[in-house]
Amino acid sequence: MAEEEEKKQKKEKEKPGWKKSLVLYLHDLIYMLMAIVLVFLLLFRVIVVSQDSMYPTLWDGDYLLLLSNLFYREPQQGDIVVISKRAFDNGRPIVKRIIATEGQQVDIDFDNGIVYVDGTALEEDYINSLTTDSEGVSFPLTVKEGCIFVLGDNRGVSKDSRNPEIGQIDRREILGKAICLMIPGTHHDTLPRDGGRIGALK
Repeated sequence: MAEEEEKKQKKEKEKPGWKKSLVLYLHDLIYMLMAIVLVFLLLFRVIVVSQDSMYPTLWDGDYLLLLSNLFYREPQQGDIVVISKRAFDNGRPIVKRIIATEGQQVDIDFDNGIVYVDGTALEEDYINSLTTDSEGVSFPLTVKEGCIFVLGDNRGVSKDSRNPEIGQIDRREILGKAICLMIPGTHHDTLPRDGGRIGALK
């Protein structure tokens, strides 16, 4: 009996008190939070839209969740991407839509506002205005190796690959793909904040 009592007392002594258990729990929680934050920083970024070039898809003031270029390796036609071109606006991030990737041919009928890729007219139900403005780049053109061709959805005001200042975008200048609208903006405080716009981008 004495031996059993001694074992029981020994086990009770070995059990950590609630304070020690709390400290151990908080220690583990902190490490888990640090790991989550690190993964988030590597995988994602948050970008705020600050211009009208992607309206009506994106509004001024929209907060976007961006899949980092560390994991976004294969740009696809139709993707909305954030790029930083040092030769334009001191590398300030701009948001555009990929129209064509390397090797594809782009042509634009500015009279009728139609964009062609590899001879096929694009069905662009996302644009705010037809592509009637030529900004200096000659068409047709073939997208260079390692590059993409981008346009804004608001073609009447967008400065994009039609303009020699921007031109074709080297894939290394892509910061990432915009995958989700997190917080809707108010478009220069002219429109009400619309929670229904939150979600995956198309």
